[in-house]
Amino acid sequence: MNYLRDLDKSKAFYTSFGWTGNPLFTDENAAAITVSDTIHIMLLTHEHYAQFTDKPIADAHATSAGMNAISTENPDEIDAIVDKAVAAGAVEGTPQELGFMRSRAFSDPDGHHWEVMWMDPIAAGGDWEAVQKKYPQEAR
Repeated sequence: MNYLRDLDKSKAFYTSFGWTGNPLFTDENAAAITVSDTIHIMLLTHEHYAQFTDKPIADAHATSAGMNAISTENPDEIDAIVDKAVAAGAVEGTPQELGFMRSRAFSDPDGHHWEVMWMDPIAAGGDWEAVQKKYPQEAR
């Protein structure tokens, strides 16, 4: 769940790089964004989000309130997503390149941190001996 200051700006941001809005769960207070069949994001205005918590709402530009991470089927998808996000107004973060794992990060217009990553299926399966064999430099 991401809380935000400008719902329309956030909807435009997320749909600009290919994710779609779900009108069944969207109104003036919230918007549902579909990333895939199994990944959905709820965008909530600060006022609406405040109904779900007694805590102060963090300014994600000034503090880290959480990290959203999604994985891709192949490493090229990382660039496609992050490049589109940056073109739509995101601020790119620090990338990671470990051979068997790759990621790029961005902050959305409300400051929420996203990591888009790929991991070689060998590493994801936990076979570190095979990882070291395939990526001898990176897996030390």
